[in-house]
Amino acid sequence: MEQKTYQVTIGGTVKSYPKGTPFGEIVKEYDRGRDLPTLLVFANGFLRELHKPLLEDCILKPLSFKDSIGYESYRRSMTLLVLKAIYHVEDSRNIEKVVLHFSVGSGFYFTIKGNVILNEDFLSKVKAYMRELVSQEIPIEKRNISTVNARESFAEHGMYDKEKLFRYRRSSGVNIYTLEDFEDYFYGFMVWNTGYLKYFDLCLYDEGFVLQMPGRDNPTVIPKFKASPKIFMVQKESEHWGEKLGVDTVGDLDESISKGNVKEIILISEALQEARISKIADQIAKKRHVKFVMIAGPTSSGKTTFSHRLSIQLSVHGLKPHPING
Repeated sequence: MEQKTYQVTIGGTVKSYPKGTPFGEIVKEYDRGRDLPTLLVFANGFLRELHKPLLEDCILKPLSFKDSIGYESYRRSMTLLVLKAIYHVEDSRNIEKVVLHFSVGSGFYFTIKGNVILNEDFLSKVKAYMRELVSQEIPIEKRNISTVNARESFAEHGMYDKEKLFRYRRSSGVNIYTLEDFEDYFYGFMVWNTGYLKYFDLCLYDEGFVLQMPGRDNPTVIPKFKASPKIFMVQKESEHWGEKLGVDTVGDLDESISKGNVKEIILISEALQEARISKIADQIAKKRHVKFVMIAGPTSSGKTTFSHRLSIQLSVHGLKPHPING
C-alpha cells in the first residue's frame, strides 16, 4: 500500500513528505546554510513543536531564536537541561529543591536548598554534564498525563510546590517533559532535543547561581554577566514579602484564596508597601538639598498612586511636596 504524502510549503518552496514525518525533519533542509536553526514552527497558523508529525497539507513558518516565541522556548528548555544536570551531579537525597527565582539580565537566578555545597567546582561539573548532553542531542520528550497522576508523581519526587499547584487545576490533563530519567512540568513549548542548547554559562552570584544565556540580538554570544545589585535586591525583597504572607508560590496563593484569606493578604501587602514608602520618604527627607524626585515605570504600574502616597509620607516629615504627573 502506497504511503500517503502531504504537500508542505516553506520559504516559498513546495515539497511532498510522507504522513507522520516530524516537522523537525522537514525544516532541516530549510535550515541548511542558515545561521540559526528552527526551534518551533507555525503549521497552518498553529504553533507546533518539532517532534509533532505531519498530518495534512500545510504552510510552515519557521521560528528561530530571534523570534520571541523561539527565544522563550530556548530559555525554557535550558531550565530543564540545568535541572537535569544538577540532579545528576548531586545525589537527589541531598537536594530539598532547586528554585528558579527570577530573570537577571539575560539569564535566570537559581538557588539550591538542601545539603549541597554550591561553589565553582560544583558548577563546573554541572556545566560539563550539560555540554555532554548537548553533544548527544538527546530528545526532549513530551507526554500528557492525568492531573491526578501528575500530583502523585510530584509528591513522590518531593516536588510539593507543584503538587499543591495542581490541586487547583481544572484541566484533567498535564503536559510533562522528560529528558532521559528526569521529568518536570513546564508551561510552554520546548525545543526538539538538547543539541539546540549550545550557548550558556553558569556563574555564582549572591546565595545561588545565574544561568546565563544569549540575548535575542546576538544568539550565539553569551554576554558577560553584569550584576544590577539594586534591582536584584528589590526582586529578592519582593520574594521575601511573599514568604511573609505565606504565598511565595502560586499553589500557596490558590490555597489561601480557597480558604478565604484574600482580604488579609491584601491588607498585609498594603501595610508592607506603606512601610517601604515610609522608608523611602525618610531617605529623601534626610537629603535636604534634593529638589526633584523622579519616579519611573511602565504604563499602569502604579506611578500616580505611589506618588500620592509618597507625598503624604513626605508631608509627615514636614516637607511640602508638589506632585507633577508626566
